[in-house]
Amino acid sequence: MAGFSLRPCGDFRTTYRQDTRIFDTTYIRNAAILGIFAVAMIPFVLDGYYVNLFIQISYFAIAALGLNILVGFTGQISLGHAAFFGFGAFASAWINNTTGIPVLLSIPLAGLMTAAVGMLFGLPAARIKGLYLAIATLAAQFILEDFFARAEWFTGGSYGAAANPVNVFGYEIYDDFSFFYVCLFFLVVMYLLGTNLMRTRDGRAFVAVRDHYLSAEIMGINLTKYRLMSFAISSFYAGVGGAMYGHYLGFVSAEGFTILLSIQFLGMIIIGGLGSVKGTLMGTVFMVLLPEVMESGVSALSVFEWASSTAVTDGLAYIKEMAIGLAIILFLIFEPDGLAHRWQQIRAYWKLYPFSY
Repeated sequence: MAGFSLRPCGDFRTTYRQDTRIFDTTYIRNAAILGIFAVAMIPFVLDGYYVNLFIQISYFAIAALGLNILVGFTGQISLGHAAFFGFGAFASAWINNTTGIPVLLSIPLAGLMTAAVGMLFGLPAARIKGLYLAIATLAAQFILEDFFARAEWFTGGSYGAAANPVNVFGYEIYDDFSFFYVCLFFLVVMYLLGTNLMRTRDGRAFVAVRDHYLSAEIMGINLTKYRLMSFAISSFYAGVGGAMYGHYLGFVSAEGFTILLSIQFLGMIIIGGLGSVKGTLMGTVFMVLLPEVMESGVSALSVFEWASSTAVTDGLAYIKEMAIGLAIILFLIFEPDGLAHRWQQIRAYWKLYPFSY
């Protein structure tokens, strides 16, 4: 939510359309396009381990953006995002297995089904807020977890459900190399849609509801409509991300969509920056790479003799497990606006150097 503007001198904007364009400057737009092309080259220059990491970042980032639209832009709270993520995974597998609709179409259809479920659980948002709404969404988490275990016709019950691979014009995508580009396509499309949403009348209404709901109501904004809409959009993103997750693994099981995953989603948007689209992506990258970095650090210490003792090994393993929680706490204390704010400060420092102001 940083308010820095890095527009060059003389860049005057005379219309609202110009003032709300996606990229502040032509340089930033060209850098973003080059960045997408650079990411597209990853499978050619890096090995399968990094391709796998990018695929994880893609489906988690899509789901996390949905949560940020709900929490960061609209000011609502949800502790059940992992359940909607799981519902999307099961829904896409169910649509594809029962109707034969291609996976590429079943993924957005699963998002729509999840949006409908999200609106059902979002109905309390019209009347309650804060801690009470958090408890209501926590109930959604446990209700859906129980549904996953009992609805064998939909989820396969305790056995889980098979999710077919993505099929593009008769070519089935089994390997990470090809699935990487499916993820890149969905990631770019969903983030562009999310960014454009915030430029629309509805997006501005979300922010007005978040900033002061009484003022928003006085201005004529229908609070019930926009709170429900934010739940629907948030669930749609979670459903699409979950569907991609299911088809990537090829199998969907209820054990993976617990409250711990919901907390990780919250961690992604807190670390990245509440109310920031690019911050969501930064936070997801941070959360996915943090365990890998911690694992590498622990492995690097193993070359020292003192690190092989049981006490040190147990301590390092404990630190590795608590890293995610520790990161969330440290960000809340020292950088509450998240990585997006820090990135804006770095850009401002670079542009203004050597002047402080």
